Amino acid sequence: MGRCWVRCRLWVLQLFKTLHRTRQQVFKNDTRALKAARRKINEEFKNNKSETSPKKIEELIKIGSDVELVLRTCVIQGIHTDHDTLKLVPRKDLLLDNMPFCDAPTQKP
Repeated sequence: MGRCWVRCRLWVLQLFKTLHRTRQQVFKNDTRALKAARRKINEEFKNNKSETSPKKIEELIKIGSDVELVLRTCVIQGIHTDHDTLKLVPRKDLLLDNMPFCDAPTQKP
């Protein structure tokens, strides 16, 4: 039980730090979103602080890792430029190169 507990504790701490780093990158320059994300991360970890079941802890770590992945890969900031207009500000790690493709079906010889 001792090693598992220490390992789980390290995973949880690493996930906590990773979520906060991702939060800072994703919501850069958006004070309100930064505070809300910080509050939510801290609240979720605090609510599950006394969890002792290794299976439940692994499940929670998986959920947290999935949340971090979604934040990092799917969230794009938008800046209000007018009352009905948003300017999207994608991060460099979200931009993908255009992949060439062919619309015409390939013909078999």
